[in-house]
Amino acid sequence: QLQLVESGGGLVQPGGSLRLSCEASGFSLDYYAIGWFRQAPVKEREGVSCIRTSSTYYADSVKGRFTISRDSAKNTVYLQMNSLNPEDTAVYYCAAVHFVKRTAQAMCVTPDYGMDYWGKGTLVTVSS
Repeated sequence: QLQLVESGGGLVQPGGSLRLSCEASGFSLDYYAIGWFRQAPVKEREGVSCIRTSSTYYADSVKGRFTISRDSAKNTVYLQMNSLNPEDTAVYYCAAVHFVKRTAQAMCVTPDYGMDYWGKGTLVTVSS
């Protein structure tokens, strides 16, 4: 079965950190651009960070606080989130698109276009 599964969400206090994981099964992430997206209540889905081979993209709102990385041996992409604030509260999704189709930036800035796979999401809540 071809799927992406996110994990690592939860409740964290402002200023805290979380690491999200996106594990693929049934296909190799080495041939895909991977992105992290989030959607808060009554807001549109937005691209947070994307990675294609060694190229990365970060939304301005998370630059300097979030880091995307990949572990080919584990077929997993991670999103390390530091200095979290309440505005980061959202459901976080990962998605994959074959790397020939999109750059990392293009993938992140057009989250509603042409992804090959989506995960079901993991909830991140930043609150005191």
